[in-house]
Amino acid sequence: MTQVDWDDVSAQLDEQGCARVPGLLSPDECGWYAALYDRPEGFRSRVVMERHGFGRGEYQYFSYPLPGALDWLRTRLYPPLARIANRWQAALGQDLRFPAAHADFLARCHGAGQLRPTPLLLRYRAGDYNCLHQDLYGEHVFPLQVAVLLSRPGADFEGGEFVLTEQRPRMQSRAEVVPLRQGDAVVFPVNHRPVQGTRGVYRVAMRHGVSRLRQGSRHTLGIIFHDAA
Repeated sequence: MTQVDWDDVSAQLDEQGCARVPGLLSPDECGWYAALYDRPEGFRSRVVMERHGFGRGEYQYFSYPLPGALDWLRTRLYPPLARIANRWQAALGQDLRFPAAHADFLARCHGAGQLRPTPLLLRYRAGDYNCLHQDLYGEHVFPLQVAVLLSRPGADFEGGEFVLTEQRPRMQSRAEVVPLRQGDAVVFPVNHRPVQGTRGVYRVAMRHGVSRLRQGSRHTLGIIFHDAA
């Protein structure tokens, strides 16, 4: 994992609603993760999106224990994101705070019956896309998540852009397309984010998805920090 400028990530999230982290994973690391897709013994379930109206394409949720590299990555990403999440909670007037260590947050999830791991690998082929959605999964939701592009735009695939939308009160939705290269990560809200308005801070609903892949194959690593019920 590359060194991350968390002050920059925090500023991007506040200003744009998402943050791009260049080169979070190396090309070799990206290849290693993508190759896991064809090893079903490491996953608890496989979802074909078209069967559920989620879009087209498919993804697999990892099972516990997670691969060591993934467990290390999720554990290391969580603490600085928890600091941002707690600042957002305070801005929105929410009393709930997130513990500094990911293990403590997982214990909170597991105590509420959210026991199933949520990190996942997604695979898109020509014509596939992911409808706008939110990854909630239960009562306890960590408000930020991370997606890492494992494939090479322009070489492995064409199209398939990461898309975010936000719905501000009494306004039309705004879309944001996040350009990513292989190994780049995007940090984005799971559900809501605070926005400073003329009359104070208000809550904005966020959704994310992937535009239609025009050709090739695209793999993505998704890191969600709360477990599922």
